[in-house]
Amino acid sequence: MEVTEVIQAYGHKNIQALHKSTFEITKEKWISKRGDCIIAVSADKGFNELSEKFKTLMRNKNALLVITIEVDDFMEVVKAYGNPLLSFTHPTDMVVRKSGYICGRTLAIHADKAACDLSRSLICALKNPRQRVEITLTASI
Repeated sequence: MEVTEVIQAYGHKNIQALHKSTFEITKEKWISKRGDCIIAVSADKGFNELSEKFKTLMRNKNALLVITIEVDDFMEVVKAYGNPLLSFTHPTDMVVRKSGYICGRTLAIHADKAACDLSRSLICALKNPRQRVEITLTASI
């Protein structure tokens, strides 16, 4: 079984993408430089807009999530996992974690990359507030 969600978002001048254990996509339009895990803002989807099929699949202990981040000619792929304890309750933020920590902001855990691991060319492009980014979430078991 497989479910795909596509999120459209934008870059921001304050994107740093330096965090060593997470990265975040947010619906917020403005961020400070302190949010060093944020890779995209003004997302057109948050947890409330993701399908129930997607969320149910991600709550399976065997769920694999493949996250594809595309900006112009740059593409990054991240693999992470679901968990039965995922609640998907935060209204604006979706966080992918290298650790197994779960809270209402958690999209997936045990990721193979964090913000600091993403291509610096991709991150440089995302410092432009007019830069569109497409994030594809493909969950499967």
